[in-house]
Amino acid sequence: MTINNTLKSKVAVVIVPLPAQGHLNQLLHLSHLIAAYGIPVHYAGSTSHNRQVKLRLHGWDTESLIKIQFHDFELPPYDSPPPSVDLISFPQHLLPLFEASMHLRQPVSDLLQQLSRKFDRVIVIHDLLMAYVVQDVKLIPNGETYNFNPTSAFLIFLYSWSSIPEKEKPFQLDSKDILEGIPPEDGCGTQDMTEFSLNQMKFLGFESGWIFNTSRIIEGRYVQLLERLSTTKSQTNHFALGPFNPVNIKSESRKNRHQCLNWLDKQEKDSVIYVSFGSTTSLTDDQITELANGLERCGEKFIWVLRRADPNDIFAEADKVKKPQLHADYEERVKDRGIIVRDWAPQLEILAHTSVGGFMSHCGWNSSMESISMGVPILAWPMHSDQPKNAFLISNVLRIGVMVRDWEHRDEIVKSNTIENAVKTLMASQEGKEIKMRAANVGEAVRGSVAEGGACSSERDAFISHISR
Repeated sequence: MTINNTLKSKVAVVIVPLPAQGHLNQLLHLSHLIAAYGIPVHYAGSTSHNRQVKLRLHGWDTESLIKIQFHDFELPPYDSPPPSVDLISFPQHLLPLFEASMHLRQPVSDLLQQLSRKFDRVIVIHDLLMAYVVQDVKLIPNGETYNFNPTSAFLIFLYSWSSIPEKEKPFQLDSKDILEGIPPEDGCGTQDMTEFSLNQMKFLGFESGWIFNTSRIIEGRYVQLLERLSTTKSQTNHFALGPFNPVNIKSESRKNRHQCLNWLDKQEKDSVIYVSFGSTTSLTDDQITELANGLERCGEKFIWVLRRADPNDIFAEADKVKKPQLHADYEERVKDRGIIVRDWAPQLEILAHTSVGGFMSHCGWNSSMESISMGVPILAWPMHSDQPKNAFLISNVLRIGVMVRDWEHRDEIVKSNTIENAVKTLMASQEGKEIKMRAANVGEAVRGSVAEGGACSSERDAFISHISR
């Protein structure tokens, strides 16, 4: 990871994330990776969301943030409803925030103009859903954009392939490329969000490349298929630079170490299920009861992060979110083998802990990559958006997980016996042993690939060389 010092004055990178936790976090991880090459990195977002992503960052030294220059922009006032609580709750409350974020176009444009006078080249890496905001890079002669796809290459390929009429498909797929049973789009989103996304797509087409938070170890076949598709249209570079998150996590003796990590230190290897459904989902009270009963009855140890979805501004709107409740004596009943975390959990450190043997997850791509890179198998419980297809990739394609919620029955409460059986399958069956072994092998291979001389390390070097040419 060396780079000629003269490049520092030649190129600057501007990161433009979508203001949702999983998107913010992935691009802050990528910012650290790029900054480690000595390239100036500018992270452009709203004041509140820049504060949020810094506060919740795990896996990096706090001092590493000094290498990244944050540009805090104010958003105009917007209607901000509280997160909904529903069985299938697409986070519709985020849409007004996303629309308000389109007003970042002018301040981001001004920033690009300023940097274009100081550097030979300005590289803009933007979330797929922030294409409108960065469109003025076309006006800068030394500007270049790269589209960050915040989900799996598997999902992007499925979308791309299905959009091509049957008679116009440029090549044949192998029978294993698209397996039977892939969940349909039904229930994954709302019409409003689909329209917002399609509007963003109108501003794509002039990017110099696509960036994925994935590894060719995990999704090499689907990255290759996307590359083949791009050669049949216009040549676009594809960079699989993941995992963006650090893979060597040290948390032994930090002063402010989270209490759940101290509890994990006392547990046996691979004995604990970590349960967390991300920042955009709120379980109903009935579903919380079923999950509580399932975890109690399964007999396994667990850490359960029990919290509602984030409001649009986690600082100014915290009182909009009613905290979920458990039965009065539940925590007392499970205290010998389970703990409840109600604040923000240090997920990377939890997944990296040797006591953790499984992750019950919504299968957001940020969480999925963190789990895969740590070699932790997944109990897949998708909620919305890309998550059903990510869950299918994990459980059916990579075979490193167990499906808890069948997407076909997404309108039904997942019963405690279903939860109990899924946990037992992973933690106490021959099938579970094989899943755990596959997950551990994939995790080891991924971690090896980011080491000096590994495949991912080489691809990162190639990307840096490309933007610094």
